[in-house]
Amino acid sequence: MSKILGNQRPIPPSYPLGAHSRNRDHRAPAPRPLSLQDRILYRRLLPYARPHGKIALVAFLGMLLEALVAAGFTSLMQPLLDDALGARNSIVIAWLPLAIIALFVVRGIGVYLGDYGMALISRRMIADLRAEVFDRYLALPSRYFSERPSGDALTRLSMQVEQIGQSSTEGVKIAVLDTLIILALLGVMFWQSPLLAASVLIAGPAIALVVRIVSKRYRAISRRIQASLSDVTQMGQDAILGEREIKIYGGQSEERERFAKVNEHNRRQHLKITATNALSSATVQILAASALALVVFLATRPGELERLTPGGFTAFMTAMLAILPSLKRLTQAQALIQRGLAAAESVFEVLDEPPEKDAGQHRPERVQGAICFDQVSLRYPGRDESALDALTLSVAAGETVALVGRSGSGKSSLVSLLARLYEPDSGSVRIDGVPVTEFALLSLRAQIAFVSQQVVLFNDTVAHNIAYGALRSAPREKVIEAAVAAHAMEFIESLPHGLDTPIGERGAALSGGQRQRLALARALLKNAPILILDEATSALDNRSERLVQQALSEAMRGRTTLVIAHRLSTVERADRIVVMDRGRIVESGTHAELLARGGHYAALAQTELSHDA
Repeated sequence: MSKILGNQRPIPPSYPLGAHSRNRDHRAPAPRPLSLQDRILYRRLLPYARPHGKIALVAFLGMLLEALVAAGFTSLMQPLLDDALGARNSIVIAWLPLAIIALFVVRGIGVYLGDYGMALISRRMIADLRAEVFDRYLALPSRYFSERPSGDALTRLSMQVEQIGQSSTEGVKIAVLDTLIILALLGVMFWQSPLLAASVLIAGPAIALVVRIVSKRYRAISRRIQASLSDVTQMGQDAILGEREIKIYGGQSEERERFAKVNEHNRRQHLKITATNALSSATVQILAASALALVVFLATRPGELERLTPGGFTAFMTAMLAILPSLKRLTQAQALIQRGLAAAESVFEVLDEPPEKDAGQHRPERVQGAICFDQVSLRYPGRDESALDALTLSVAAGETVALVGRSGSGKSSLVSLLARLYEPDSGSVRIDGVPVTEFALLSLRAQIAFVSQQVVLFNDTVAHNIAYGALRSAPREKVIEAAVAAHAMEFIESLPHGLDTPIGERGAALSGGQRQRLALARALLKNAPILILDEATSALDNRSERLVQQALSEAMRGRTTLVIAHRLSTVERADRIVVMDRGRIVESGTHAELLARGGHYAALAQTELSHDA
C-alpha cells in the first residue's frame, strides 16, 4: 500500500468526471461539451501512444497502401470495359490480370502492416495503462477502497483498460483506414467526373451531422454500460466469495433476483448501442442512396452522358458504391471510440486520485515503541456517528494494552491510525514523541507487525506467504522458526510439499485456524517493535489458542502490543485493559481492577461467562 508511483507520466489539470459510487444512479449524466472533453482525453492518451510512433507510421503506410489499392482496383473498371472487353485491346488484356494480382499482393502487405501494427500498439498501451492503474491502486489510501465496491476497481483494471486500447487503436484504425479509402475513391470519382463527384459531396454535411448526434448518444450510453459492468462484476464476486453463506441461508433466489436486475440493465444498455448503431447506419445509407440517385440523374443528362464512357461511368459508380461500406464502418467506429473514451474517463479518474501522503523524512532503524493518540477523531463517509471521538490514549514502550468493547466501538479504527491506513480528521498520533506523519511510510510500517481476524493470504506457497513482501529475503531457517513459534509447522509438515506447498487463492486449501497461524508466523518473522493483534486468535480452537498464546507471550515480550479481542483469556494478562464505547474510552485498568469496579468491563466479562456456560 505504500508504494509510490515511479516514472509517472505528467498529468494535465484534472477535469470533471462521473463518479462511481456504491449507490449508483443509472441515469445518464447531463451532456457536457464533448469536443473539448474528447481533446482532453486524447491528449492524455497520447503519451501512451507516443513511444510507438514508428510502429504507428508503418501501420499508417499499410492502411494507405490498402486505400490506394481500393482506388486502383476501382480505376481498372475503365480499361476493363472500354479497352479489354470493348475494343479488345490485346495489350490491355495481357497486363490487366497481372495488375489485379499485383494490386492484391500489395493490399495483403498493407493489411498485414496495418492490422499487426495497430494490434501491437494496442497491446502495449493496454499493458502500460493496466500497470499504471495497478500501481496507483497500491499507492491509494485505504479510505479509497472502503468507500467503493471492489467490483468497480476490478472493472476499471480489466475491462475498461481493454476498451481504451480498442478505442485508441481499433477504433482509430477504422476511422483512419476508411477515411483514406473514401478520399482515394473520391479521387477516382473526381478523375472520372468532377460534376458528379461534387454532387455526391452534397450529402457530406448531413452525414457529419448524423455522426455528431450519434457520438453524443454513444457517450451517454457508454457511461451507463461502464457502471452496469461494475455492478455485474461486483455481484459475481460477492456470489463467489460468499457461496457458502448463500447456500446455508438459502439466498439463491434473492441473489438471482438481484443479479437479474443488473444483468437486464446491462443488456438494455448494449441493445441501445446496437439500436443507435443500426439507426445511424440506415440514415447514412439513405443519405448516400439519395446522393446516388442524384448522380444517376445528372449522369443521364445529355452533356455528361456524351462525355462519360461506359467504363468511366462504371468506375465512377463502383467507387461510389465502395464508399458506402466505409461510411457505415465510420459510424460503427464512433460506437467503439465513444465507448473507449467513456472508459478513459473512468480510468483517468483513478489515476487522478492522490496517492497516500508520504512527505515524512523520519527513518529510524527501530523505534522504542511509545505510542500516543492525542484527541484523535475519525468519521467514515456516509456515517452519522464518529468512529473515534476526541480519543486520547498513551501506551508506554514495551507495554501490552488490550482494547475491548462492543463491535463498532472504534477499536480497529484506532489501531488503523497507527500505520496511517487512515488519517484522523483531527488530533495526532505519535510514536516516541514523533508524529506518524513525519515518518516515511515505508519506515513507519516497518516498525509494525499486524495480524487481523480477516487473514489475507496470497495464491503462493506457504513459505512465500510467511516471508511476504519485504520479508522475502529472510533465511529459510528464520521462516521455519517463525512457523514453529506460531505452532504452524505441525500442519505444514503434513502438506504435500511442506513449506513449498501452494495454498490456493486466499488460502482456500487451509482451514481458518491454519490460515490464522500462518498470519501469526508472518508477524513473528517480521520481529517489529510494535505488534497489533486484531482478534488474532478468533479462528483457533481452544488447544491451538493455548499454544499460540504461549508463542504470543514470548513475541510480546519487549514489544509494544495492542491487542483487540473479545475473549477474556486473550486480554486478562495484558498490562492494561482499555474499554471503548462509541469511539471513546470509558474504562481503563487491569483485569482485576476492572472486574472489581463492576462497570462496562465487568458486564462484558459476565456476558462471556454466560455464553460459555
